[in-house]
Amino acid sequence: MIAGALVDLRPLMAADIERSERTANDPDYNGPFGTFALEPAGSTRRRFEADGYLGHEHGRLVVVNKAGETVGGVSYIAVFHGPPPSNRVYNIGIDIDPAHRRRGYGADAQALLARYLFETYTIERVEASTDVENVAEQRALERAGFTREGVLRRAQWRAGDWHDVALYSKLRGE
Repeated sequence: MIAGALVDLRPLMAADIERSERTANDPDYNGPFGTFALEPAGSTRRRFEADGYLGHEHGRLVVVNKAGETVGGVSYIAVFHGPPPSNRVYNIGIDIDPAHRRRGYGADAQALLARYLFETYTIERVEASTDVENVAEQRALERAGFTREGVLRRAQWRAGDWHDVALYSKLRGE
């Protein structure tokens, strides 16, 4: 368990799989900025059975508020900025249940995930990207200590079109 001011992060458990698979393809849950390709049925269960969804290349943690309610999840995926393995950074993502948004949970969870990644892996950088129109997520990243680096033009295919994304990063020690 990784404790924060508003939320805690914990590993995915078998009991979380149904929720994760149900919300992955739900456009009402994910909103306009979370509509990517459909996740194949059973993919979360298969991945959980393989490594508990905590691997060097990709992982997921559950976001729990101080009342003990599951309010969302965070994830990370390895990205390489050059060929040697030492150029690995992690790109993070988040989903917060619509009923629990606008309470500061997202900023707290993303700051905790960055801390977890810095403490667990030999990396110097954690990054996140979000649609340029997703102002709420940009504010959450800034509250979590991330710095806006710029805009990646037409970098993300989502909801049937290409979208510009704002790129944010947090460096070890920030």
